[in-house]
Amino acid sequence: MKKTITILSFLLPAWLFAQTNGIFKTPPATVSLFNEIDINTGLRERDFALSPDGSEIFYTLQSPQGNFQTILYLTKDSKGKWSEPEIAPFAGKYSDLEPAFTPDGKKLFFASNRPLMGQNTKDFDIWCVEKKENKWGKPINLGEPVNTSTDEFYPSVTLSGNLYFTAAYNNAVSKEDIYLAVFEKGKYNTPVPLDTAVNSTTYEFNAFVSPDEQFIIFTSYGRTDDKGRGDLYISMKDSGGKWQPAKNLALLNSEKMDYCPFVSFDRKKLFFTSERHALKGSYPDKPATFDELVANYSGSLNGGGNIYWISFDEAIKSLN
Repeated sequence: MKKTITILSFLLPAWLFAQTNGIFKTPPATVSLFNEIDINTGLRERDFALSPDGSEIFYTLQSPQGNFQTILYLTKDSKGKWSEPEIAPFAGKYSDLEPAFTPDGKKLFFASNRPLMGQNTKDFDIWCVEKKENKWGKPINLGEPVNTSTDEFYPSVTLSGNLYFTAAYNNAVSKEDIYLAVFEKGKYNTPVPLDTAVNSTTYEFNAFVSPDEQFIIFTSYGRTDDKGRGDLYISMKDSGGKWQPAKNLALLNSEKMDYCPFVSFDRKKLFFTSERHALKGSYPDKPATFDELVANYSGSLNGGGNIYWISFDEAIKSLN
C-alpha cells in the first residue's frame, strides 16, 4: 500500500488549480462530526459538496421518510464568514439531491425527479446547472444516453468531462452499479458499468471519482467484509489505467450506513454521510425521562444522517 500512497502523492499537482487550503481547520485524524459550520441538526443531512475555490457548500436535506429532499447551500463572504443554509436558487419544488461540482466550479450536477415539462414528477435523472455572472441558472436535463426511463443517481464529473453515476440497468453486473459515460467530441457515449474491481454481485452506489480519475470511493452493501448497512470502499487505478480490487475503508465505517463520499479539491479532506447514532437501546440503571428522550430523539446523533469528515491522508494510510 505504500506504493499506492506514493502514486497518489505524485498525482497531487493535478489538483493545484483548486485553492481550498485554509478553508477549514486541519481535518481530524479520526472520523468526526463536521462542526466547522452549523449544518448538522436533528434532521437528515447528506451529500456534501465544497466548491473548488472553497466559497460555496451544497448539501441535501431529506425528509424523515425520504419522500422529499432538497439541496441547500451556503456561501462565504470576503471576510470568511459563512451564510446561513438556505434552499438553493434552483431547488425547492421537487426532489433534488446529490450535488457535485465540475472541477472548474462553473457547473453543478445533481439528481432530480423534476419534470421535463408540466408539473408531474418523473424518475430520477441527472441534471446540470451552470453558474454565470456569479448566479446559478436554470437546470438542464442531460438527456440520452445518460438519462433513461429508470433512475440515475449520484453524479461525479472529472477533468475530462467523463461522468460517473449510479444506476440499476439491465446490463448491470448485479443489483445496482457504478456507471461511466465517457465525454467525447462534446457529447456523452452510452454509459457502461465499471468492471468487477468496483462493481460486485451485490449493491454499489454513490461514487466519488477524483478529477484525474485515479481513484474512486463508493458505498457497497452486502459484501463479506461489510460492517453493516453499507460501507465505504476505495479502488485505485494501476499504472496501466485499470481499476484495482476495491478495499474497505474500515477506519471510516460503522455498523450503520456510511455513504455519499466527497474529497475536497485540494485532496486534504474526506467528507461523507453516516447514519450512526448515540441512542440507547435500554436504560437499566434509571428509567428514561420524557425530556431525555425528546432531547435524544431530536438531537443531531439520532441516526437520521449527518455529515462527517476526516483527513484524506489518514484514510489512505489506514489501508496499510
